[in-house]
Amino acid sequence: MSEKIELGVYLKDEGGYEIVLKSLNHYKKRLRTIGNSPELKDSSAMFGTILQQEAMKTIPKIDEVIKKVQDGLSDVKLLNSLSEDSPFLLKALLCYESDIKKAQDTGHEYFLKLVGDLPLVKNDLEIIKNASDKIREFSV
Repeated sequence: MSEKIELGVYLKDEGGYEIVLKSLNHYKKRLRTIGNSPELKDSSAMFGTILQQEAMKTIPKIDEVIKKVQDGLSDVKLLNSLSEDSPFLLKALLCYESDIKKAQDTGHEYFLKLVGDLPLVKNDLEIIKNASDKIREFSV
């Protein structure tokens, strides 16, 4: 039980909600534009269609978790319930981190456009690492 409270404390009191919301919104943007991804364009057409269908199924879950985080800023009980969503939060953080690194390493227009201002978002890499570590810690 204390683990859930600690996750809520991290998200609300330590400001972890900011990077979590940023990552969830990025994850949603990534899934919406997955058809334009250079990785998908290199794969077979059938695989790409399946991936796009699965992406569209995930977007409502992202919206649900975003709402939980936003509502949890005024109701800690909702933030405490996010511990069950910790694997999903980690997935969103990892997606954001990965896309920042791809933009940085490849300079591909898709990733640059997806992450936005690269010099600014590169600062998020350390925050993402910290948030991932904290969320893993609370989900043990």
